[in-house]
Amino acid sequence: MFHSHSSCGARMGRASIVCLMIGVALASTQSARATESVARQWNEVLLESIRRDFARPTVHARNLWHTSIAMYDAWAVYGDDAFPYLTNEYHTAVDVQAAREETISYAMYRILRWRFANSPGAAISLPSFDALMNDLGYDINITTTGLDTPASVGNRIAQNVLMFGLNDNSNEQNGYANQFYHPINEPLVPSLPGNPTLTDPNRWQPLSLQFFVDQAGNIIPFGYPEALGPEWGIVSAFALTAQDLTIYNRDGFDYWVYHDPGPPAMIGTPTEATYKSAFEQVVEWSGLLDPTDGSMIDISPSARGNNTLGTNDGHGYDKNPITGVMYPPQVVPAGDYYRILAEFWADGPDSETPPGTWYVLANYVSDAPGLQKRFQGQGPVLDDLQWDVKLYFALGATMHDSAVAAWGVKGWYDYIRPVSAIRYMCDLGQCSDPQAASYHPQGINLKPGAIELVTLDTTTVGERHEHLAGNEGKIAVKAWRGPDYIANPDTDTAGVGWILAENWWPYQRPSFVTPPFPGYVSGHSTFSRAGAELMARFTGSPYFPGGLGEFLCPQNEYLVFEDGPSVDVTLQWASYYDASDECSLSRIYGGIHPPADDVPGRLMGAVIGGDSFKLAEDYFEGTAFEAVKDCFTGPGEKTTGECVRVDRDGDLDVDLEDYSALMLANE
Repeated sequence: MFHSHSSCGARMGRASIVCLMIGVALASTQSARATESVARQWNEVLLESIRRDFARPTVHARNLWHTSIAMYDAWAVYGDDAFPYLTNEYHTAVDVQAAREETISYAMYRILRWRFANSPGAAISLPSFDALMNDLGYDINITTTGLDTPASVGNRIAQNVLMFGLNDNSNEQNGYANQFYHPINEPLVPSLPGNPTLTDPNRWQPLSLQFFVDQAGNIIPFGYPEALGPEWGIVSAFALTAQDLTIYNRDGFDYWVYHDPGPPAMIGTPTEATYKSAFEQVVEWSGLLDPTDGSMIDISPSARGNNTLGTNDGHGYDKNPITGVMYPPQVVPAGDYYRILAEFWADGPDSETPPGTWYVLANYVSDAPGLQKRFQGQGPVLDDLQWDVKLYFALGATMHDSAVAAWGVKGWYDYIRPVSAIRYMCDLGQCSDPQAASYHPQGINLKPGAIELVTLDTTTVGERHEHLAGNEGKIAVKAWRGPDYIANPDTDTAGVGWILAENWWPYQRPSFVTPPFPGYVSGHSTFSRAGAELMARFTGSPYFPGGLGEFLCPQNEYLVFEDGPSVDVTLQWASYYDASDECSLSRIYGGIHPPADDVPGRLMGAVIGGDSFKLAEDYFEGTAFEAVKDCFTGPGEKTTGECVRVDRDGDLDVDLEDYSALMLANE
């Protein structure tokens, strides 16, 4: 079972998955390090540094990927079979294991010092890198790059990775700033009623707060940040190819969209009914976040999970597919379960962001008692270092490609978030009854018990809208009542009740509200399904070791936005896919995404996970090839240099003449 840990903050098990695998997976003492591979130790300090940094899923997917390249290359250059990714050199050593560990350490140290030099957590993160080098017995003052010593090779690998990053179209040199994208809508001020500034209800709208606190707890002044990563589709990927790509142009910029899911439903088009129903579902699910309403559900794998891809049609498992034993039921208040999901999978103030979440999951799986570390569940048992560097390489590629693909879609379709759409439609009125008050054809559908019109009858004494008297003609929703009802999150619960729709709020703190980038498609859905596909392929089984992954959410200790849960709740999953689907649904309960954002992300992730694993496997087997990275400085922009890469046996020589060929070679 996953355990809580005091590092999670004042309350045990704070909502981010920093608490997810703590106790085993997040051990950081020197004695614990002695039982972990050097790759694992560096991955742990990286995850801790991500938690202290700005919450940037795209940037940290890239950091996880690039550091995984460095560790894998540092391991592969001392072998006979595997093919390095960026490194065109091979070495021998009397003690290969020691050489690999030293090379990995110098490569990681140099990269992390560079990537987190300007992090808000640098004062803690940078000394932690020094401390790990000291614990491992390496001298941080060795900076040579021209020798064949492990330290020099590691420094050289870091140099290659960092140079690659400066030429991958991420605009790292300028802090990953957008160069062309601008939001079309004026910002929403969520602390004020309604949404009076929205001009295009199909496009993303930034939020203006008195101050902005990002998902990692960092205060960003001056109102609101720019959209995160809408141009990220052009960033150099791993297994995404020209066959996956559609290029669109808007305002002079080419938006690269991989695995294009097509446009979402839009108001003012033939898909308007779907648009409305999707955001109405977000309202209705917000009304389920009440643990006192008497609704009880079984959340064990005997009742939940086992869905068909892209659906929520599963009804659990008759028995544990690994042990053959039935899963015992776990009946808990539904409102507790839904609130936990919204926080557990969200990006709380200690989060390693969704890409990092899957690294934490991977580390948890690697630590499972009885796990035999066989690649794809077959062949010889791998030592811890080989297992970790290969797992990180494949997973990092998967997370990075997921970010490139999902944010490419986000940038092009630029889709609205629920808080903007719901308030907008309710400002217009209701579309159900032309004879009733506040009718507007593009308003929201009335649904008894969930979305209603405030009238003189409903505001009379003793009626459900009594407290809304004076607001007749407006729309009321039965939903989570919002942060105004929480004075102390350690003791207070907002609960569910009738509120004016103009004040509807996602299940989030007032200093965050909703992520600062377009919604469609869901990054969580894309990352999670891709991660699940990768884990299933890498381990050779879709199921957690022993057929069960668990996480305890202690009574009145776990939730952060408000007090709770009201009872102990243990999240349980039979398969990686079950965890992925639960992550996807959590964003609807949290008011962050409508279903329209979710399913396309799951479908994209399923393909991305499979493709990245297949290409990673080619590298492990020494059969991969690709163009030298510096042959191209931008999308379709060729520079001088011979774009040739050969396999380590020297029997494959591919001259990539043009950009299309480069893409097909999985640049």
